[in-house]
Amino acid sequence: MIKFAYVTFALVFGFSVFAVAQAAPAANTPATTPPNAPSAAQPVSKFTGTKIGTLAVEQAIAASNEGQRDLEALSKKFEPKQNELKGLNDEIDSLKKQLNTQQDKLNDESREKLVKQIEAKQKSFDRAAEDAKEDFQNQAGEIENRILQKMVPIIQKYVSDNGYGLLLDTDQAMTWPRGAVILAGPSMDITQQIVDAYNAQSGVAAPPASGATPKPAKPAATKPPASAPPKQK
Repeated sequence: MIKFAYVTFALVFGFSVFAVAQAAPAANTPATTPPNAPSAAQPVSKFTGTKIGTLAVEQAIAASNEGQRDLEALSKKFEPKQNELKGLNDEIDSLKKQLNTQQDKLNDESREKLVKQIEAKQKSFDRAAEDAKEDFQNQAGEIENRILQKMVPIIQKYVSDNGYGLLLDTDQAMTWPRGAVILAGPSMDITQQIVDAYNAQSGVAAPPASGATPKPAKPAATKPPASAPPKQK
């Protein structure tokens, strides 16, 4: 996961940047064409080798110098929205605690007013969080797709030059038993080789050593949806 206010985004609504890569194709794209497939005009290499390799496509995109740079820039762009959402979420939590601790002391009118205030702010938060999530995913998906389009010919050249006849995407292995990959040993993985080849061709400098390498993984923990405020009896 890229270094960003993901801690807070995971806290308030939780999502994976890299889920966007699985978005449906555009309306004018044939249903049988994968959304990230090379264009028809792009020549496809003929693979005559016999070796089998594996590649974590999303991980390669995120680990490339260009991917780290652009996803980090996107992260910083969304920091103000992330802070805004966290502030609103904290405000809702504070009001709920107030209701839980003071409801026995409040009269019916005050209690109902506080409940409605919480509900209104919760609806506002939910709308803003969903909009931010969609916007972030869309922009992250554009970055991924742009890099992937440039990475495809590098992948094709590498597998052709090194005698591969079959290459499997291990980022999709979690779909087994319906997926193609059941088990894959590390000796078959060419993800780092593809990252190195892409970095050499892109000319994008490596990020500072202190920067964390982004990993396409879901947040380790997310905050469960807040419970609805007690209703007036």
